[in-house]
Amino acid sequence: MKRWLEAMEMSVHPVNQNHVWVDVTMHNTSLPPLAIKNPECLGLLHQLDKSKDVWVQHYCILKDGCLYFYASIRSTHAHGGIYLQGYTVSEQALGSRRSVIEIKPPSEEFKTFYLCAENANENKRWITALRTSVSKWLPLNQAIQDFMNRPLEETRM
Repeated sequence: MKRWLEAMEMSVHPVNQNHVWVDVTMHNTSLPPLAIKNPECLGLLHQLDKSKDVWVQHYCILKDGCLYFYASIRSTHAHGGIYLQGYTVSEQALGSRRSVIEIKPPSEEFKTFYLCAENANENKRWITALRTSVSKWLPLNQAIQDFMNRPLEETRM
């Protein structure tokens, strides 16, 4: 059991490990948007650039807990992305916009993102897709905690 705990602790705080998921998302950033197979959601989103107080339009692809940003549908590769593990997604009012997607990080050391689709119905579609994608990826810390808190008879082999 001690070896298992050490192995799980090492995976929670990897030194310099590459994981298949990281390799896949890095590969996806090198692809054009329409080459990503089975996206969970796609379309135009505007992202708030708080430093300039402007909304910047992106073509976005949501796939496996990662939101990829492209300059346009004709881009050859993504110019950015957000790993959504641990983030919460909600609808907010922001300034003159009545419906904005807020993507809030698990801790304050990370940035909160504000996105907006063309209309309220599109925002709702994106919010549903983002929440579903985030919920598929239970953080490892939570999985370990859930395992450790299970009654003893459930953990026996």
